[in-house]
Amino acid sequence: MSKPDLNKYKDRMDKSVTSLKDDFGGLRTGRASAGLLEGITVDAYGSAMSILSCAAISVPEPRMISVNVWDKGLVVSVEKAIRNAGLGLNPVTDGQTLRVPIPPLTEERRKELAKIAGKYAEEKRVAVRNVRRDANDELKKAEKDSAISEDEQKKMTTEVQKFTDEAIKRIDEMLKVKEAEIMQV
Repeated sequence: MSKPDLNKYKDRMDKSVTSLKDDFGGLRTGRASAGLLEGITVDAYGSAMSILSCAAISVPEPRMISVNVWDKGLVVSVEKAIRNAGLGLNPVTDGQTLRVPIPPLTEERRKELAKIAGKYAEEKRVAVRNVRRDANDELKKAEKDSAISEDEQKKMTTEVQKFTDEAIKRIDEMLKVKEAEIMQV
């Protein structure tokens, strides 16, 4: 067995942090964001497609999302998909363009979204800790197989913990920013 490569574990932790950014992009904060609609799937041509595969999404105003559907026959499907996405949005059809006004959030909804953001962050913290566990398991096995010394194993375990602490710190910072964004009136 060769010496373990810690970079692959750091990359996995970084991916967890990056995917949190994507999860947060789907949370409605009272401001228009194209990311809000990106995860929606549309029934198109007899199969489920991403909304990005059949429409262009733009944000012409702070409280308005514009969805320009490329195929006239899909306008109704796209509108239905947005209504049924559970985001509390009601698109207004204007030819092949859907205008999606973003209503202001109620206090109750803000608290609910903050809780959801916290849940997303906790899932990513757990994912990072799982990567740490995998790395530590590999290091212990490498030491047992005499691929690395006990000192190297301890040094590398400390480095893995440093990666873990950095990733969790970034997750906590992202959560703080998202919660502040959600709670803004």
